[in-house]
Amino acid sequence: MTDTAVYAAGGVVWRLVDGKLYVLLIHRTKYRDVTLPKGKVNPGEMLAETAVREIFEETGIRVALGVPIGVSRYHLPSKRLKIVHYWATEATEAAVRASEFVPNREIAAIEWVSSKKALGRLSYPVDVEILENFLHLVDDGVLETFPLIVLRHGHALSRSDWDGEDSDRPLDARGKSEAKTIVGPLLAFGADKIVTSNAVRCAKTVAPLAKSLDRKAEKTELISQDARERGKADVRTVIGDRVRARTPAVICSHRPVLPEILSEIALATATLPGSYLSSAATLDPAAFSVVHISARNPGSGIIAIETHSPKK
Repeated sequence: MTDTAVYAAGGVVWRLVDGKLYVLLIHRTKYRDVTLPKGKVNPGEMLAETAVREIFEETGIRVALGVPIGVSRYHLPSKRLKIVHYWATEATEAAVRASEFVPNREIAAIEWVSSKKALGRLSYPVDVEILENFLHLVDDGVLETFPLIVLRHGHALSRSDWDGEDSDRPLDARGKSEAKTIVGPLLAFGADKIVTSNAVRCAKTVAPLAKSLDRKAEKTELISQDARERGKADVRTVIGDRVRARTPAVICSHRPVLPEILSEIALATATLPGSYLSSAATLDPAAFSVVHISARNPGSGIIAIETHSPKK
């Protein structure tokens, strides 16, 4: 991120009613326009958190992020560049019913319309472009997805500063802070199931997330660095289980194991290999790559991959 730009995030919120697709538009009070829900990044937030928070604040609907659908760039009256990241976000019927939206000083109304009507109703060409990107997912039949979130553990004590077994090496102060920082972004993608290497530094990285979800992480040596070095790892079994489950999951492991995890996801989804897999596996401590997979047909290949890192 640059210091001069203004960053924001939002989404195309969608739902199916009797098999028909609707998207959500907001009518802003001050500007008297029709646009997509979005808002500026708060201090300390990662973009995924911003998107979920802003959608909820503007519409009253809690969502989990789906596939990224583009970035819009335009200049504000102040001449500063505004950069807005968007995701496709499904509004479940339960979330719609739970919405407590009422017209307010910022948002005069929210409106569910067909995608065709939305294209003609939006006030700005940049929003139309984002909606068109979204409709490509619809045309390709890959709108409904689930994420496998591949996470590298946070900063740990160096081996030279640790006298015990490597698998017992703990997070350092920075790593503990990172573990808390990434909870919000992981929840933004609907993180539900947690699978982690049984190494302490991995288990502690996902501990705050597990606490937030009020559930235990599944610890396994099958994706641990120690098991890999002994030739005892079995990444394929772990990834096969997660792809078959078709539910959002966090998979926390070690730098040397990450390339194999990404490779196995590609194999399990019949995805063509490429350098993008190596890029997605090259993660800083506490960074994660979100692999979006078709919920209806996981074997149709990876739909999208995006990578996020906690702010330093």
